[in-house]
Amino acid sequence: MCGICGFVSKQNISLDQLKTMNQTMLHRGPDDGGEEIYMMHQGYMVGLAQRRLSIMDLSPLGHQPMHSVDGRVSVVFNGEIYNHLALKKQLSGYPFRSTCDTEVIIAAYLKWGIECIHRLNGMFAIALYDRDMEALYLVRDRIGKKPLYYQLENGDLYFASELKPLMERPGFAGNIRQDVLARYLQQQYINAPETVFETVYKLEPGSILTFRYGVVEQRKYWDIKTVYHEMQAQPVKTYEEAKEGLKDRLKKSVADRMIADVPLGSFLSGGYDSSLVTALAQEHSSAPVKTFSIGFHEEQYNEAGYAREVANYLGTEHTELYIDEEEMYKQVADLPKYFDEPFADSSQIPTMLVSRLAREKVTVALSGDGGDEFFCGYNLYKNVKQAQQLDWLGGIVYGMCQTVPGKKMELLQRLPFKVQVIAANRDANCKTQLTSEKYLSAIKQMVPENDGNLSSRYCTEQSYQVSDWQIRRMLLDMDTYLPGDILCKVDRASMKYSLESRCPILDTEVMEYSFRIPHQFKYHKGDKKHILKEIAYDYIPKDLLDRPKVGFSVPLDKWLRGGLRDRLLDYSNVSYLEKQGLFCAQYVHDMVRAYLKTGDAGPSTGANYSRLCWAFLEFQEWYQMYKERFAR
Repeated sequence: MCGICGFVSKQNISLDQLKTMNQTMLHRGPDDGGEEIYMMHQGYMVGLAQRRLSIMDLSPLGHQPMHSVDGRVSVVFNGEIYNHLALKKQLSGYPFRSTCDTEVIIAAYLKWGIECIHRLNGMFAIALYDRDMEALYLVRDRIGKKPLYYQLENGDLYFASELKPLMERPGFAGNIRQDVLARYLQQQYINAPETVFETVYKLEPGSILTFRYGVVEQRKYWDIKTVYHEMQAQPVKTYEEAKEGLKDRLKKSVADRMIADVPLGSFLSGGYDSSLVTALAQEHSSAPVKTFSIGFHEEQYNEAGYAREVANYLGTEHTELYIDEEEMYKQVADLPKYFDEPFADSSQIPTMLVSRLAREKVTVALSGDGGDEFFCGYNLYKNVKQAQQLDWLGGIVYGMCQTVPGKKMELLQRLPFKVQVIAANRDANCKTQLTSEKYLSAIKQMVPENDGNLSSRYCTEQSYQVSDWQIRRMLLDMDTYLPGDILCKVDRASMKYSLESRCPILDTEVMEYSFRIPHQFKYHKGDKKHILKEIAYDYIPKDLLDRPKVGFSVPLDKWLRGGLRDRLLDYSNVSYLEKQGLFCAQYVHDMVRAYLKTGDAGPSTGANYSRLCWAFLEFQEWYQMYKERFAR
């Protein structure tokens, strides 16, 4: 696990400047750092840099940038290639000098070219410079576990694992993209390829970018839509076969992720996904696996007792930490620094704290991420199924409301909230993104009206060519919420403490096999994540696992009305907003004060603005931290 950055540029960027860019990611790789610049034709220079967190081959032989024996190829790399030992056997003709997976990437490229990427199973962000081709390749793993930003400006290319190195490069302007603000406020994150800055992008998961003398080519080598339909053409026939096939792949995936030259453990919430991953890890280990969980003093949020029971049953070496609200609150100030751009999923805070706890004893931690998206685990998916069943009725209600000229919205708002949502849900490209029209209207009025603004929802659902709304929403979440929110959150929260997080459920073979499993095996008679639960029951008694999903939560409404109230008021002041020029000043000013004055309206009214106010506040906190680095 590391951080990488670099460039292909005609600018005269010095080695010291490249080192300054690289040093901003010290937290991602405290063990070693390397920076090199090479001359290229047509006046271009290539710079490659890396901060290293040593996981495989702790010796200096793992130093990056790493070069091929013949000097043709240079690589900087962030991540892990879990099948590197198997690939190494196929590459026996290459004179390996180290035991690390970075060198396997180089040897694989020399034998198979950039198509070698299809053979790599892991999490990765790779920058590879080929002197013979005079090309730089940027590659990101299939599901987007590892981040990779890039900037195209004046025929030059700059890249980095985080935005901080790009902000430190000479000449960085950092003009803010106003067109992403509505989507950010709705989604709480900014999804690839967009970022908060103009000319700066996230390389999409499963993508290769080729840069050669100012010419950019980008393509997908692994795409959710394509792979889903390819795998659906090879369905698993029986439940028994599906269960055994999935279990075998999960066991192999966990075993592969336990290869490390440093201490390894597992996050354990006591839920199905983390408990199953931990059980498989314990089965593979000759010693008790180190497990970590955090608890809350508020009983309605606390899962620590469940995690402890699972740990005791499996015989792990368990560590738990009870945190109070004050401890979570202290983390708020660090959020912009480590997340680089506005990010408002508040579960980032407890994720940071459990990462800090784990880093005291291990350098690598397994997690259960991906189980909900690939196996139908979120409560939302049940709501989506019900909405599809009632959609015909919603269409009739909506049609009736339209019969009274100019009264459509007024009539809709007189209906029960859930009826409002289903009736107003008429956009065929957003059917599974059930949202209050009142909430959408508030977002639209917060940002200046512009024809170029991105929709606050993802208007892409029909492209999946799937009629079942549950499956369609799962695929959409795999493309957006999983990489843009969940995996971003885990990467930044864990790397803040130089901790590597590994996700066995997001193994290539597991993901692709999940697409072959009939949906009724995942959502069975209202039971979400059915097949994954049944595998978990083979290792852990059902009564230790069977309970409602809680998840990490923080008391946003209480904070916004308490310790964060003054900051929220200051950031929503008309004079401040007019000077900033990003939001509709008077509307935001009035909305925030109405929210603070009237109280939270609750989740079933469409007027629960604590989530929206938190997203706004986090944007402003980010802006305040970085405003001296960019100009408008």
